[in-house]
Amino acid sequence: MGGRPGSAAPPAGRAESVSGLARVALAATTWGTIPIFVRMVHAHPAVIVFWRVVFAAGVALANLVLTRQLGALKTLTRRRFAALIAMGCLLALNWGLYLGSLKLTTVAVAVLLAYLGPVLVAALTPVLSAEGFDRRLLLPMALALAGVVAIVGPRDLGIRSHREILGAGMALASAFTYAALVLNAKRLMRGIPTGVYMLGEYVGAVVVLLPAVVLFDGPSTGTDWLGVAALGVLDTGITGMLFLSGLRLVRADHAAMLTYAEPVSAVLFSAAFLGERVTALTAFGGALVVASGVMVARMEPQPAFEAPEPIEDGPAR
Repeated sequence: MGGRPGSAAPPAGRAESVSGLARVALAATTWGTIPIFVRMVHAHPAVIVFWRVVFAAGVALANLVLTRQLGALKTLTRRRFAALIAMGCLLALNWGLYLGSLKLTTVAVAVLLAYLGPVLVAALTPVLSAEGFDRRLLLPMALALAGVVAIVGPRDLGIRSHREILGAGMALASAFTYAALVLNAKRLMRGIPTGVYMLGEYVGAVVVLLPAVVLFDGPSTGTDWLGVAALGVLDTGITGMLFLSGLRLVRADHAAMLTYAEPVSAVLFSAAFLGERVTALTAFGGALVVASGVMVARMEPQPAFEAPEPIEDGPAR
């Protein structure tokens, strides 16, 4: 995205805003297939994440080759490259915290606390940018959170042991790392292709997760490899392209709100492919989340949040 460094992007047109939000919503909806593919794989969670990132890095590299943007990698300065590697480490931490929380506490607690991430994005936007808080998000935010509570099941929200407290803390930490990933992506993507950003981030995640491949069990059967390939190619590489290209066009807080489509689609995909039952309360929660997304999509576009300050690369070395 062009423009003077440090300046706000020009206001997005209605069509551009809808296009950006549609890409984010499609990516988030597709993420609902993640539980299906995870259940196909019999391996340690850290190893699953490692191979997921490896396959996703392949998608990012293929994108750069096909779009003839591979040369853009050479323009990265050491500082920008280091920042992308750090984002990869943060991405690995985010996924690790969330998967760990699922093992230590109830799914309901883990999902609800992890999905405070979009709320944190909205709350931190005025702190990390010159923009004020978008008060129009208050109602859709409340609807989305109420919907998630209904989907995960209010009766399972109790925390009864030190183990579950630790799991809840990890889920909450994953929400903060999610917010950091979304808000920093706006700044780091500026001036570089989406594929370059993704490849740098995934390389960082691969490096930090590499010891897991040696220490823990990995995929061994054809079904295992099919599952991790689907997670990497579809649910990380392709959807990453969709999400990040949409994020360029809209405010980060608006984009984050639409990621509440994930728990709704996860319930629907689980019902369709895993035979899990959809209750009336779950359907009601899904309707609330969908309503919140429609409200955000109908909002008049505002300038997309870039960053408090762009990364100052300095002269290339």
